[in-house]
Amino acid sequence: MAGQTTTKNLVHDGVIAYPDDPEFGKASPSKIGMWLFLGTDAMSFSGLLLAYAVLRATAPATNPWPVPEHALGGVFLSGIMTFILICSSVSMVMTIDACKRRDKQGIRNWLLATIIGGAIFLGIQVYEYIHLMTDLGMTFSTYEHGNNLFSATFFSITGFHGLHVLSGVLYLCWMYKLALEGRFDKGDYGMLEIVGLFWHFVDLVWILVFTFIYLV
Repeated sequence: MAGQTTTKNLVHDGVIAYPDDPEFGKASPSKIGMWLFLGTDAMSFSGLLLAYAVLRATAPATNPWPVPEHALGGVFLSGIMTFILICSSVSMVMTIDACKRRDKQGIRNWLLATIIGGAIFLGIQVYEYIHLMTDLGMTFSTYEHGNNLFSATFFSITGFHGLHVLSGVLYLCWMYKLALEGRFDKGDYGMLEIVGLFWHFVDLVWILVFTFIYLV
C-alpha cells in the first residue's frame, strides 16, 4: 500500500502533492542537446542586439537614429504581441502540468492554446510589417524618414525572432499530433519539457527585443 501512495497524487486541503519526479536530475540527451542549441542561439541574438546598440550609439548627427516609438508608430501592437507570447508561455507550463496529472484533455487544450498564441503573434507581426512598409516607408534596407540602418536592424532582429516563433509553432503542432495519438497520456512529459524550453527561450528573447528595440 505504501508503494501505491507514491504513484498517485495526494490531495491535502485542496493542494495537490505530486509524487517524486523520476526524471529529476536525469537530463536526457535530447534535453542536453536543446540546452546546447539554446546557448548558441542566445549568442546569435546577443550579437544582433549588440550590433544594434553599436550602430545606434555611433549614428552620426547628420543622420541621427530615430526614436523607435515614433518611427514604429507606437508600441500598441508590439505590446499586444508581448502579452500574447507571455500568455502562451503560461499555457505551455499548464500543458506540462496537465501531463503530470495525466489529464488527457488538459494536455491537448493547453497545447492548442499555446499554438494559437504563437499563431496570433505571427499574424500581428505580419500586419505590423505591412503597416511599416506601406504607411511608414520602412523596408529591409531603406527608411524614408531617417537612418536606413535602423530599418535594416529592426527587420533583421524581429524577423530572426519571428522565424523562431514559426519554428516553435510547427514544433508544437507536431507535439499536438502526438498528444492526439495518446503519446503523453501516461504522464511521460519529457518531449513536452524540451519543446517548453525552446518556447520559454523564444518568450524571454522577445521581452529583450521588445525592451531594446521598441522601448529604449
